Amino acid sequence: MAIFLNDVSRTFGEYLLIPGLTTKECTPTNVSLRTPLVRYRKGEKSKIELNIPFVSAIMQSVSGPELAIELARHGGLSFIFGSQPVESQAEMVRKVKKFKAGFVVSDSNLTPENNLADVLALIEKTGHSTIGITCDGTPNGKLLGLVTSRDYRPEKDGTEKKVSEFMTPFSKLHFGRAGISLSDANQIIWDNKLNTLPIVDAEDNLAYFVFRKDYDSHRENPNELSGEDKSLLVGAGINSRDYKERVPELIDAGADVLCIDSSDGYSEWQRETLEWIKGKYGNSVLVGAGNVVDSDGFNYLVDAGADFVKVGIGGGSICITREQKGIGRGQATALIDVAKARTEYFNRNGIYVPICSDGGIVHDYHVVLALAMGADFLMMGRYFARFDESPTKKLRIGNNYVKEYWGEGSNRAQNWQRYDSGGSENLKFEEGVDSYVPYAGKMKDNINVTLSKIKATMCSCGAISIPQLQNSAKITTVSSISIVEGGAHDVILKEQNR
Repeated sequence: MAIFLNDVSRTFGEYLLIPGLTTKECTPTNVSLRTPLVRYRKGEKSKIELNIPFVSAIMQSVSGPELAIELARHGGLSFIFGSQPVESQAEMVRKVKKFKAGFVVSDSNLTPENNLADVLALIEKTGHSTIGITCDGTPNGKLLGLVTSRDYRPEKDGTEKKVSEFMTPFSKLHFGRAGISLSDANQIIWDNKLNTLPIVDAEDNLAYFVFRKDYDSHRENPNELSGEDKSLLVGAGINSRDYKERVPELIDAGADVLCIDSSDGYSEWQRETLEWIKGKYGNSVLVGAGNVVDSDGFNYLVDAGADFVKVGIGGGSICITREQKGIGRGQATALIDVAKARTEYFNRNGIYVPICSDGGIVHDYHVVLALAMGADFLMMGRYFARFDESPTKKLRIGNNYVKEYWGEGSNRAQNWQRYDSGGSENLKFEEGVDSYVPYAGKMKDNINVTLSKIKATMCSCGAISIPQLQNSAKITTVSSISIVEGGAHDVILKEQNR
């Protein structure tokens, strides 16, 4: 006979937080949203800690390089979608890693014998206006000069004009020697009012560039998530089919963490994938797994080596897995169950394995509920798909602007690997829809409002950190009538000015 669970499958919308004592210490400026991304032993720290508890979904319509850059600048992390050829996914990872690395290896280089047409073509290809002129056109050749947008006028100079005629020669450049600290390099930039400082070795070979904009960017984004080399952190999605080819390419491209992307992670396919990665790379490669909805699935993946576990099946706004297959669980109930298993695992083994709540977020306060119920961080798709930085088109439908948003289980994505159950390589039925979401503008303008709401809610709960929230939050279930009571009711709302 089947096993029947007595608990009701509940969603975040069925709960409210009870206020705790708000002390004078509980102000939004004192709230820390720092949280571990990957497993760690008791008494130690996680190898990667997020500055805000957000990661973006492993989806074609969400996690491209532009969104990954912007999210990392705000303290979160993106997982570049894996439903594409490994070469293009690896290139997206490289683009994020190159965006800001303090000392940047130049990927825009020419020789003095090239012409203005070559300069313009290279700028069109890379989007970079600073070009290193080296003896052989390589990133590490002898530096002979520099070309920036101030060195030529396309409307006046002929496209056949040689670079040697308009570049700023090495003799007129300020530069630093290899081995200089980033702080000293930035000081040279500041003292001499420069935008770019080339770094050369003892033989005057180009080693790096240091850019003023990177320093300014860091000042404007104090929560920026970066590594010791100052490059932004980025993750990448993988599947349980071609991981032996995909993983090495992604690691070579600089991916800081991987995640197996699947609608149902409680499978031998994921165990084999985890065991192969850990057997080949040990703990030098960090990899999450999922998705699961109960303690059995969590323990299975953790025993196989998962560094974090994603929780949630069928709760995403574009996901129809529950409708199509009848499997899943209310996101709140699943999260509570897995969080309990995570605590029991920690008590048994002294190893803390973070859990990621994936799906079910409708309102900003649901984020606080998810954290209070035990999530260490959240993966969101619809939330990020609305922004300028997501890779989809902005369209006008009627009087409203929208952005395209489709599920990885839709025919449009054709990501059969995510729903793989063995057998033939095709998508036999859809588990996701093709849709639109309301356009919301730039990420920065929206995420700051969301974070402000989260911090204010935590303060009302008497907590200024995520662990404190998890230890002291009081949560109650709500009736359908009290949900109505919680919104505007029994009044006639004034029409909003458009």
